[in-house]
Amino acid sequence: MGNRSHRNAAHLGMNSLNKDGKTHKSLNGIDTTQPDETIHAVCVTDCLSLLRRIPTSSVQLIVCDPPYNILMSDWDVYTDYISWAAEWLTEAERVLAPTGNMVIFGGLQYQGEAGSGDLINIISHMRRQSKMLLANLIIWNYPNGMSAQRFFANRHEEIAWFGKSSSYYFDLDSVREPYDEETKKAYLKDTRLRPETVEKGRNPTNVWQINRLNGNSKERVGHPTQKPVAIIQRLMRALSYPGSTVLDFFAGSGVTTRVAIEEHRHSIICDISDTLPSYLDGHLTQIKSDLFTPNRKYKITSLDDLDQHPLFTTP
Repeated sequence: MGNRSHRNAAHLGMNSLNKDGKTHKSLNGIDTTQPDETIHAVCVTDCLSLLRRIPTSSVQLIVCDPPYNILMSDWDVYTDYISWAAEWLTEAERVLAPTGNMVIFGGLQYQGEAGSGDLINIISHMRRQSKMLLANLIIWNYPNGMSAQRFFANRHEEIAWFGKSSSYYFDLDSVREPYDEETKKAYLKDTRLRPETVEKGRNPTNVWQINRLNGNSKERVGHPTQKPVAIIQRLMRALSYPGSTVLDFFAGSGVTTRVAIEEHRHSIICDISDTLPSYLDGHLTQIKSDLFTPNRKYKITSLDDLDQHPLFTTP
């Protein structure tokens, strides 16, 4: 049987663009100029209360690390998880721009532990009830984790990436991994490969080998389910652009705003826990000092000042 990708219209189209030295339409016509100052709203509130205040089609990227309903704490218990999730999923789709993306962290291993809080059910709901496109299921592979006796010890977590429409933004070049010198030298001799693509590096694929945060990690600010900067950074670089807005309504440790500051994006984050601001303060002390140069200023605002965010002030 022949390779189906050889007859895939999307693959053929991308190959044609590559040969002509052009970019995918998602990268065309978008102003990626770094803003002089980024604005970051930090809100202690319920996710739905925040989402209903955000203008339609205004957010470029949603980073979503929801509770898994595995009884980890009082914020992780839902008798009807999908009915609850359906509300914020609907609002999330509304606020995303046509080029927008949403990534949802989860785990298939959680099915059956405490009900319906696993990623399988969320993806199933999205396919039935949403017009968004499942662009990739990313596998976050890590070497460290809990041991197990009744099943193979888990060493990965899933990240479902949904695009708002077929015009979703994706910048592969921003997250390519450089080849080692020996591999690059060999590939540059291959006449079937474009030298400029080889110089850019390899596609990191949908399997990402990035360590989880150990208890003594320097990135730790105290939150029990804190995600590594490297994960959020790769998602933000590939699925949003400088000057766009990133939303995280299950903000936890506030790492999304930390990365948004470093990557010149605006952000809005919220969590029902009043510990969010103190966790974020821990992240801000870790930001490289060279970000405080005049062309990389940032401003932290609160829920009361949310209407001053660029989403609400831009015509």
